[in-house]
Parts: sequence; structure tokens; C-alpha cells
Amino acid sequence: MARRPVRIDDDSERGSAVVDFVLVSVLIVTLLLAVLQVAVYVHVRNVVTASAQAGARYAANADVDSAAGAGHTVEIVARATSVQTAEGLACSSAEEVDATGLTLVVVRCTGAVPALLAALGNLLPLEVTGRAVKEAA
Repeated sequence: MARRPVRIDDDSERGSAVVDFVLVSVLIVTLLLAVLQVAVYVHVRNVVTASAQAGARYAANADVDSAAGAGHTVEIVARATSVQTAEGLACSSAEEVDATGLTLVVVRCTGAVPALLAALGNLLPLEVTGRAVKEAA
């Protein structure tokens, strides 16, 4: 006759799986939010960069004032992302002369990318520049 193994009930490990699950879940959710925040930052940065370039090209037209590039840039950002993101930008547009003597329209935008968690505020700074050669009148 085979002997059956004796089972010892040890209650000291009871419920530890729940605690382990909670601890690991918090880490995984934090990591997921961090990855999402990086994706949002890269997306908004690319949109603002492309918008600054488009604003500079718009202001570089011969019949358009060079100062109009900043407003055009903010309009594009508002359509592409959100009005809140566009309002958080400070854009300026001006003419500059480069080393070769060309007149450039330069649009500079500074601001911050909104955080996914509102409690964190705007921790991610953003500074982009768009340039275009000004057309002769």
C-alpha cells in the first residue's frame, strides 16, 4: 500500500498573490503611462515643428507680412492637436538675414507639452524653429 504525502496547511502565504499582483500592476501601469507620455511628446513636437515650417513658408510669400507666420502657426497647431496646446505656445515671427545674404522668415515657438496626468503640470518644455526664404516683392 502506497503512502499518501501528508499535506501541511501553511496559512502564512495566504493572500500574498493579491499583494504581488497589486505591486506589479502599479509598476506596469506607471511604465505604460511613461511610454504614452513619450509618444504624446514626440507627436506634439513633430506637429509644432511642421506647423512652424508651414507658418514660415506662409509668411515668406511676397504679398504677406512676415509677422503673420506666428498666427498662422498657432492656427495650424490648434487644428492638428487641440486649442489648449495651441494656447500654451508662444510663437514669434521675424525676418533675419543669414550668412549668405538671403532674407529668411523665422518662426520660433516655445511652450510645454501637456502631461497625461494633470497633476504633473507642464513638465516637458518645447522649443522649435521654422525657416523659409522670403520672396522678393
